[in-house]
Amino acid sequence: MKKINLRELYPDVYTTDFFVDVTEEVMETIRAAERAEAAYERKMYRYKAQYSLDCENGIENAVLLKPQTSEMLLEKKQFQEQVYAAVMKLPEKQAKRIYARYYLGMTVNEIAEVEGVDPSRVRDSIRRGLKQLAKYF
Repeated sequence: MKKINLRELYPDVYTTDFFVDVTEEVMETIRAAERAEAAYERKMYRYKAQYSLDCENGIENAVLLKPQTSEMLLEKKQFQEQVYAAVMKLPEKQAKRIYARYYLGMTVNEIAEVEGVDPSRVRDSIRRGLKQLAKYF
C-alpha cells in the first residue's frame, strides 16, 4: 500500500492535505494517467498546436484529440454492438442494405446493381431503416 495526497491530485476539491492508502495497482493507474497527460502536453508544445487550427495539415486536430481511455473504448465497442444488434432486428432487406452501405462502405448504386433493383428503392429502404433505428436511440 502507498500513501497519496489527494490535494495534489484534486487541488480544487481538497484545500488541505488528505492522505489515503491505495494499492500498487491504483498507484500505477494514477502514474499512467499522469504520463499520458504529460505526453499530450509535450505533443501540443512540439507541434505548436496551440497557435493555429486552420493549417489544414491535420496535425493540430490529431494532437488536440486526447488518447481514448480504456473505458471510452469499451463504451464505444458496446455502443457499436448495440447498433449492430438493432440493425439486425430490422426487416431482412433493410438490414442487408444498411449493413452493405454503412458497414461494408458500398454506395447506393453498387447495392442496387448487386440486387438488380433501382437505386431509388435502395435509398428509400435505407432511409426507412434509419428512421426505425432512430427510435431505438
